[in-house]
Amino acid sequence: MQAHHGISDAIGRTPAVWLDRMVAARGLRGRILAKLDYLNPGFSKKDRAARGILDLAAQRGELTQGQPVVELTSGNMGTGLAILCAARGHPFVAVMSRGNSPERARMMRALGAEVVLVDQAEGSQPGEVSGADLALVEEETRRLTAARGAFRADQFRHPGNALAHERTTGPELWDDAGGTLTAFADFAGSGGTYAGTIRALKAHAADLRGYLVEPEGAAALSGAKVTRPGHPIQGGGYAMRDLPLLQGAPVDGYLTVSGQAARATARALAREEGIFAGFSAGANVAAALDLLAGPEAGGTVAVIICDSGLKYLSTDLWP
Repeated sequence: MQAHHGISDAIGRTPAVWLDRMVAARGLRGRILAKLDYLNPGFSKKDRAARGILDLAAQRGELTQGQPVVELTSGNMGTGLAILCAARGHPFVAVMSRGNSPERARMMRALGAEVVLVDQAEGSQPGEVSGADLALVEEETRRLTAARGAFRADQFRHPGNALAHERTTGPELWDDAGGTLTAFADFAGSGGTYAGTIRALKAHAADLRGYLVEPEGAAALSGAKVTRPGHPIQGGGYAMRDLPLLQGAPVDGYLTVSGQAARATARALAREEGIFAGFSAGANVAAALDLLAGPEAGGTVAVIICDSGLKYLSTDLWP
């Protein structure tokens, strides 16, 4: 393999690993393929979306040379944007809730980003970012975008997010599995990973099933009553019923995962498979195990290892 010309070219083409030890240890039939997107330069899958948004915005003339970029983030999208903006000459401002782990803010600052932390909504718990918290971050993001004359990356709406996964993640997963996948499950944040990936996978196999994963008590996308909008699975599950990037994306089923199950499965991933991942990766693998114990028994389920456990060392994920 030849050297890349820049950090942007190092995004994607991450390894994939069969989680056969975990499946066998639980007496299940079938296989789980885990895409190790925590091995991207910013240690998360959001590097793909960040590149997709900036590339499409530049092509459309939405982003001009040297223009500031502003975006709300739980940390991963902000890290991806910080890396790419540094390489492309765009000042970057990340707007983040104080409820997210501080490692992320430190990493973005190290990459040259300006990080604006927003206080949580009244009644919110540190380490548990709710939809109300995100609304406050959104308000500040809009204010800063206007004040700085910036391009708003807008990961919850910009089509470059889902397009990146349709063009890269989905095709890579299909090739990684040798065309054997029967299902894909993904924890919903912006919805871009799920929407883009499932479209690409269903283009290969129309009967492949897609499952959206949400936190227990905050499964708004499934239409369930929201009883606990705050939860420890950082990076998604904001109890938002309308995610624009999911419009038109095929969904064959919905799954819920508790914070306890996500935490326990992330720890099991580290001990049993040597994969040091974050909360949402734990949620994805927990959902895949549930699928093999139920409707996908004997099948082959793909998941994304969304980010690195290094981003959660200050949380209760790692006692």
